[in-house]
Amino acid sequence: MNRLEKKYKEDVIPSLMKELGIENPMKLPKLEKITVNICCGREATANSKVVNTAVEELATISGQKPVITRAKKAIANFKLREGMPLGCAVTLRQERMWAFLDRLINVGMPRVRDFKGVSPKGFDGRGNYNMGLKEQIVFPEINYDKVDKLRGMNITICTSAETDEQSRALLTGLGFPFRKN
Repeated sequence: MNRLEKKYKEDVIPSLMKELGIENPMKLPKLEKITVNICCGREATANSKVVNTAVEELATISGQKPVITRAKKAIANFKLREGMPLGCAVTLRQERMWAFLDRLINVGMPRVRDFKGVSPKGFDGRGNYNMGLKEQIVFPEINYDKVDKLRGMNITICTSAETDEQSRALLTGLGFPFRKN
């Protein structure tokens, strides 16, 4: 069992039951999956090897082989054809999800330059949270000398919470550093 998962079961569940006023622990919000997405955009149309390096980096960070995302339709102004590779994405569940979230909270976020906390406006209204990182080198698995270009990534944390307030309580209990507005 991962360290963060153990914290969730031992510390977060009892505090959420008090805070949200829910007596049944099965009704409490919990993490379902984490999706990490890297889009190479315009560079991918010019050089197809850019997507391969993004796939390698995302596989190193997540511990799971990413899926290559492709263009859905052709756009002539962007020199984009249908089916062209544009980026990569990975969906993490169970053990890998907990391990990635632990590394993100305790290692990745503190290494971000001028970090003041994550935005509390990233909730979608259904209990899911979206955030972005501007560079992949905040993860210690990535060797800085081998990075050809800094790429950002979008991280979506899907929870079983019904409201944003429940999801915020869950993520705060897990250690997410939300900034004060």
